[in-house]
Amino acid sequence: MKLNWGTSIVIAFIAFISFIMYFVINMNINKDLDHDLVSEDYYKQELEYQNDINKEENSKELASKLMWKKIPEGLQIIFPKELDYNAISGKVFLYRPSNKQLDFETTILLSNHNLLIPDKRLLDGRWNIKIDWKHKDNNYMFKEDITY
Repeated sequence: MKLNWGTSIVIAFIAFISFIMYFVINMNINKDLDHDLVSEDYYKQELEYQNDINKEENSKELASKLMWKKIPEGLQIIFPKELDYNAISGKVFLYRPSNKQLDFETTILLSNHNLLIPDKRLLDGRWNIKIDWKHKDNNYMFKEDITY
């Protein structure tokens, strides 16, 4: 059987479409290639971005900075000593880029200038930490990528 050029073009189109369909189907069913957005409410967070920038600027203007360190009991967050710890409130959000199920949020309740996040809640590896806190009428924010 001899193929003419019209039949060859149709076969080439069918082969190309089959090739593309294979990759589309493979990308949709392969769980190794499944990636989520960083957050579910991405657009809401985008609208609040300027507020976050202002909070970060407020943090930079403090005499002493918010710090963190790894201790055997867990992650210790140290708030500035010149501020009254009784007037500090807010939330700490820890985001694990590699596993959404490990993300968690905790409220800031201080009995001194230190906040401890227990070691059992954190796995070794990379975390994004975001501390959104308030002291009296001033709002502050601390963001950093940490390796625990």
